[in-house]
Amino acid sequence: MNYPWLEDYCSSKIGVIKDYKAEWDATRFMLFGKMFAMRGGDKNGKAIITLKLDPQLGYQLRRQYTDIIPGYYMNKEHWNSVYLDGQVPDDVLRKMIDDAYLCLFDTLTKKQKAMITEL
Repeated sequence: MNYPWLEDYCSSKIGVIKDYKAEWDATRFMLFGKMFAMRGGDKNGKAIITLKLDPQLGYQLRRQYTDIIPGYYMNKEHWNSVYLDGQVPDDVLRKMIDDAYLCLFDTLTKKQKAMITEL
């Protein structure tokens, strides 16, 4: 894997809960029970991380990097998968993770946001 910092970076976001979904053989990163990132594999066992992004941003990134594809086993409009043995620069993947977290954060209620910002 080219991104040894990946799980720590996802977990470092305020309020994030990391869990493992055995049926999917995937590690999920969640905020109030909603997932913004999932690290697992494709049907061939290639390591991927799947992130929820604004559709326009996801489309732009998929056109720019061959290692970013429509979300594997997810809604192809809102989810994007990155091959972890690929050539996506670290700073681009970090920004994608930040954007995925913010995309979910923006959907939270005022009460939920207040709970997170108090941590």
